[in-house]
Amino acid sequence: MNGKLLKDAICSAAVTIEQNRKKIDELNVYPVPDGDTGTNMSMTMTSARRALSVLPDDTQIGEVAEKAASAMLRGARGNSGVILSLLFRGFAKGLADVEEAQGQDIANAVEIGVQAAYKSVMKPTEGTILTVARVGSEKAQLTARENNDPVAVWEELCKAASEALDNTPEQLPILKKAGVVDAGGKGLLTIWEAMLVVFHGEQPVEPVPEIPRKPETIAIGRVDLEEEIKFTYCTEFILEKRKDCPDPFKLRAYLETIGDCVVVVDDDEIIKVHVHTDNPGNALQKALEFGQFINEPKPKIENMRIQHAGRVREAHNAAQDETYVRAEPEKQFGFVAVAAGEGIENMFKDLGADCVVRGGQTMNPSTEDILRAIHATPAKNVFVLPNNKNIIMAAEQAVSLADRNVCVLQTRTIPQGLSAMMAFDDSLDAEGNRIAMTKAFERVETGQITFAARDSELEGHKIKQGEVLALDNGKLAFTDKELNHAAYKLTKKLVHGDTGFITITYGENVDEATAEQLYEKVQEKFGDKIEVMLVNGGQPVYYYIISAE
Repeated sequence: MNGKLLKDAICSAAVTIEQNRKKIDELNVYPVPDGDTGTNMSMTMTSARRALSVLPDDTQIGEVAEKAASAMLRGARGNSGVILSLLFRGFAKGLADVEEAQGQDIANAVEIGVQAAYKSVMKPTEGTILTVARVGSEKAQLTARENNDPVAVWEELCKAASEALDNTPEQLPILKKAGVVDAGGKGLLTIWEAMLVVFHGEQPVEPVPEIPRKPETIAIGRVDLEEEIKFTYCTEFILEKRKDCPDPFKLRAYLETIGDCVVVVDDDEIIKVHVHTDNPGNALQKALEFGQFINEPKPKIENMRIQHAGRVREAHNAAQDETYVRAEPEKQFGFVAVAAGEGIENMFKDLGADCVVRGGQTMNPSTEDILRAIHATPAKNVFVLPNNKNIIMAAEQAVSLADRNVCVLQTRTIPQGLSAMMAFDDSLDAEGNRIAMTKAFERVETGQITFAARDSELEGHKIKQGEVLALDNGKLAFTDKELNHAAYKLTKKLVHGDTGFITITYGENVDEATAEQLYEKVQEKFGDKIEVMLVNGGQPVYYYIISAE
């Protein structure tokens, strides 16, 4: 198996899953409107296809795998997209420096990817994409010991994965009750089987020409351009570490003596350095004690004083166009929040968020979107609030890619994110704030009122498209025919003896008069003991987001 074959297979698989994404989306157990598994995996694969489309056909298979994995890491959306990117990242590690792969190479590469995916999940659940990947990998290893043909290995991989997918309802009762297989596993099998078609010698599936569209997810950043520049040169470089490399902390310590905004990130093979200094030559000379400079990207030295005027213009244009603006780490703490709806976005900004990434349910931002927002935040320590369980893993992937310290808080809802922001204390250090903000958002009960996106049956209850759905901390509580009746019933369910605040945030599809009626009813019930607030959030998808804390 050579580079061209793998390149064609991945590109064809990206097109195939795009064509099948809606069918995979429909496997979602809950009929709520969602960014969904098929869509997220398709967008993740599309990132790889775009990156591979510019590679020459004679590129070695290891480089093809690496290019695809790197693009997927940055383009990963949703938990399923992140797991998919980790499978391919491990696959690339297994094929590193390989010119043409044999069956055992393929089996080993898949196994490395599966191990990486399992490690990424705190509590791996069997009956999911992880199971489908693992069972396929185990069969690939058994086959490779007897037959070193890579296509034969991949064929058996797909057969075993298909059997594992069919068995997922037996492993997860919720799938069995809904009468579906795991959506992530189905997506992975769709990709693997599409690759197999190309491995068998058939022509890759070609994409339909894309229609340009405005990006759905943007971040708005603030840059304090008038702050005095202490050191002239922004110096960045990457080192390939020596075998006897000293502790990189010593390099960091030295750079602190000749400049500021020092960031030294190291892993097993490289050291990435960023520093503001008046003596870039000294920084480069000291770095040679730790390793050698790599060719791409080349070391970069930029005069920040000359850049100043350009940055002013860039920031002005960004304010007009709502695009990302990179900012150097100038203050101690900063915040990136994911949210949708003008009112909710303004609440996060009012509480001190530097960047708001527009996204959430139905539009999960990618790792690259979140990373760009982090780099647009002028702080040494950046707290990221995903505010959706399906965005947390994508945010966590940005941590190792960032040039500053990043802490992803496990906020799963908008109210949790707002509560975390309000708990921030600038007298505490990063770890102290992480603990305080986590304790704050864990005390929040969140209710969401939305609608059924399709007919479904769940736990014996038939749900019709368009019915009102009430979610209690992410789980379906009940269905209803009338909007405010459902919201009031859910609010009563969320309130406990120690509840002190209720906040009702109404969305873009609820008029003010309807929201006021709900507020008055809740106020009449709880107002003598609990403070009740009504906020115009303007959010899509959810008619109401209700918090009790």
